[in-house]
Parts: sequence; C-alpha cells; structure tokens
Amino acid sequence: MAAQVDAVAGGSKPLWARSAVEVVALLRSKQVTPLELIDAAEARIKETDHLINALPILCLDRAREHARRLMQEGHPDPAPPGYLYGLPVVVKDMTAVKGVRFTLGSRIFADRVAQENDPLVDMIEASGGIVIAKSNVPEFAAGAQTYNMVFGTTTTPWDTSRTAGGSSGGSCAALAAGQVWLATGTDLGG
Repeated sequence: MAAQVDAVAGGSKPLWARSAVEVVALLRSKQVTPLELIDAAEARIKETDHLINALPILCLDRAREHARRLMQEGHPDPAPPGYLYGLPVVVKDMTAVKGVRFTLGSRIFADRVAQENDPLVDMIEASGGIVIAKSNVPEFAAGAQTYNMVFGTTTTPWDTSRTAGGSSGGSCAALAAGQVWLATGTDLGG
C-alpha cells in the first residue's frame, strides 16, 4: 500500500495515517479542505478496499456537494465542542442516508434507496461531519462476523485471512486500513 504524502499540511505522514483529532485540527486551521480529505479517502479506499471489502457503498458525489455547501456557508463561530469542520465519516449500512443505497446487508433490501436520513446522519452532518460511505454489516447486523449475501465478507487489514468481526466489522476494517478517520459502530449486546 503506497503512502500518500501530506504535503498540504507540511509533513511526511500521509493524511490517512493521521488521527481524527489531527485531521480536524488541519481542517479548523484551513491547512486542508473537506474536498481534499474526500479525495484522500477515496484514493485510500481504492487502494485498500479490494483487499478487505469494508465499504461497499460509496456516496462521494453527495459528500462533495455537502463539502462545497459547508465550505461556502462556513462553520459556526464559536464552534461547539466536538465540531468536525468537514471531516469525512462512514456510517454502517444499518443507517439511512437519503438518496443512498440502504440494504441492511440483506438481499431483501439489496436495491433499496433511503428516502430520508436517519437522525444519526442529521446529527453527524449538523456537527460538521460529511458522510462519504456506508460500511459492510452482517445481515440486519445480527452476527459476530461481517458477512452477507449482498456484499460478501469483510476481513481485517491486519490479516485478510481473518474476519473483522461484527456487526461493525466494516467500520472497524475501514478505520484500521486508514480509509476514513471516523466511523459509526453499534452494539446490540450492551
């Protein structure tokens, strides 16, 4: 996996290898734009996802539109604690994103497109996050391994012969591979 050097932010550490806290600081100080981060995430996804199958649903056009709006409208001043300043985020395919495929990992819903956002998506986007993709899940998130008949199996980038677990395995694998800086996860077990 080739390293994409982060020349914009003045360093040799690639953007994908930086923490969410570091990247939000770069966004806040305008050393990098949300559009540049979407491009960096897209490049990393293209570089790695064929190995791990973490992000089967991309919504990059939607994300770029949202980024342009966010850049044009600006950020709240002062920004509330935890504000993301245009950070790309992944949500599980258990979460509706308006206009984006919404399968729940089930062949029953393989071609369904969400008609509205889940409140979680609205909260993420109101906090300055930009949803760029949906992560793989076991069917209906009911499983300890991320596998379904729609998208197949998600593996861990540390050893692609092994499972990434579940039900948030797609989100976990995406984070571990540096495809994105933040991703949602859920816990049915408590």
